[in-house]
Amino acid sequence: MVKGFSKYDAAEYLDSDEMITAYLEEASKENDPKMLIMALGDIARAKGMTQLAKETGISRDGLYKSLGENGNPSLETLSKVANAFGLRVTLVAK
Repeated sequence: MVKGFSKYDAAEYLDSDEMITAYLEEASKENDPKMLIMALGDIARAKGMTQLAKETGISRDGLYKSLGENGNPSLETLSKVANAFGLRVTLVAK
C-alpha cells in the first residue's frame, strides 16, 4: 500500500504572533523578494484572507494573486498588507 503525502502548508503552523514574527524575520533574511512575498501570503492565509481583504480594500482574488507563488505585488499592496498585520515597510542598511 502506497501512502501519500499531503502538501506542506506553513499557514497551518502560524498560530501565534510570535510564530508569525519569527517566520517573517527568517523569510526576510533570505534577501529574496519571492520568498518574502510567499511568506506574506502564508501569513495572510493563516490570519484569514477575507478579513485581510476587508482591512486592505483589496479583493480576496487580488490578494491571492499578489501574494501567491507567481505574485508580484506593488509597493502599495505590500504597504497595505503590512499595515493590516501591524507592520510597516521599511528599508534598512545591510
